Amino acid sequence: MVPIRECNHGALVCVAGTVRVVTLRPTQLTPALEIELYDGSGYLTVIWLGRRRISGIATGRRVIISGRLICSPAARVVYNPSYELFPMAI
Repeated sequence: MVPIRECNHGALVCVAGTVRVVTLRPTQLTPALEIELYDGSGYLTVIWLGRRRISGIATGRRVIISGRLICSPAARVVYNPSYELFPMAI
């Protein structure tokens, strides 16, 4: 895994972080579930197109995502990544 701040545009990345924000972007044609993932070095936006919810994805949950990073001046985004949820703390 790599810190978010060290990830480069176009790279296949595997990062672990905490979900800070969960947003549903409802549209008639294509809904999208969006999260902000923070790892202490930076944050990125993760978007699952065509999803209204993913069981276990919630604010405060630790997640590992893997996918291709797209960077623009406004944001760092990974679309439709594979993911793994960390166990919930007791």
